Amino acid sequence: MTSLHDILNDQVDKGSVPGAVALVARGDRVEVETAGSADADGTAPMARDSIFRIASITKPVVAAAAMMLVDDGLVALDEPVKNWLPELASPAVVRTPDAPVDDVVPAARPITLFDLLTFRAGYGFPSDFSLPAVAPLFGDLQQGPPQPQTVAGPDAWMAALSRIPMLHQPGDTWLYNTCSDILGVLIARAGGRPLPEFLQTRLFDPLGMTDTAFAVPAGKRGRFTSAYREGQSGGLDLVDAPDGQWSTPPAFPSGAGGLVSTADDWLAFGRMLLAGGTADGRRLLSAASVRQMTTDHLTASQRADSELFLEGQGWGFGGSVDVAAVDPWNVPGRYGWVGGTGTAAHITPSTGTVSILLTQREMSGPTPPALMREFWRYAANA
Repeated sequence: MTSLHDILNDQVDKGSVPGAVALVARGDRVEVETAGSADADGTAPMARDSIFRIASITKPVVAAAAMMLVDDGLVALDEPVKNWLPELASPAVVRTPDAPVDDVVPAARPITLFDLLTFRAGYGFPSDFSLPAVAPLFGDLQQGPPQPQTVAGPDAWMAALSRIPMLHQPGDTWLYNTCSDILGVLIARAGGRPLPEFLQTRLFDPLGMTDTAFAVPAGKRGRFTSAYREGQSGGLDLVDAPDGQWSTPPAFPSGAGGLVSTADDWLAFGRMLLAGGTADGRRLLSAASVRQMTTDHLTASQRADSELFLEGQGWGFGGSVDVAAVDPWNVPGRYGWVGGTGTAAHITPSTGTVSILLTQREMSGPTPPALMREFWRYAANA
């Protein structure tokens, strides 16, 4: 089997990514490889503790925080979220998915926390981005590649959301991304403190996730990687430098994709899930909440409708769940997700494995790039 060292260095040598950090942990055995540099100019070698914009692998973290509220008895899974998010008390739904945004009907029932966690609340991205009700998600809500300094604060963001019709009735269809941002606002309101403070107190401090946050302070920016996307004429274009969008705390801390982190920080989170919600003998999440997070909740038709994003797999709370060994890297029960900035993190309960890949190259669409697939194949057999 090709070594993890060779997998990473081959992609760096081809120019696919400036650098990468990959980690595969099974029990006490942890394999970590680094390759390339923290920027495309090669001025700083990649290191195990390099900090990355982790994008959508923020989502499982925020789902866990929401389940802490459930464990606390503050919110129930079947509870209407209007109790905390009055902006969603009377949502409208476009009459058909391709209808104009002003051709709407009332929602058939209230949106619940369970709807948000399973991405079936009616808000989010479908496979067809050209539908009229999708445009306001990009324009009014600034959904898409994370740009933390461009998004309005939570109250203004929720006010804008309240004016946008849902694409589907609650519970009907899996739609990507927006529900995690709504969850972030709900956690702050129900938890009685801003989302960054809630996550810091309830997750990051207990797990020793010292480099995970919504911004990178000046003292850590020497470890903060630059972010890139494929250029129009080849090569890589700089998207964000260490002193850019994440250098100051954002007005809207995005539960969908706003965190920065390191491989070892996400490993601590993944191990907590594998341990049924405990870390160092301290219970952070109930075992029942972890099971619900890591269980597929979609119907077969919902999985089929979400093929563009899920590739036939299911969805738990904040992450996908492998429901079949569709490809060499699929292991039934594997839970986790990918980030549009070029990141991926999963746990596999059946083997006790945590696998994490962090790069700085933005994905060009929902389909995972070759490096991710090669890494997953390696992790499945490690």
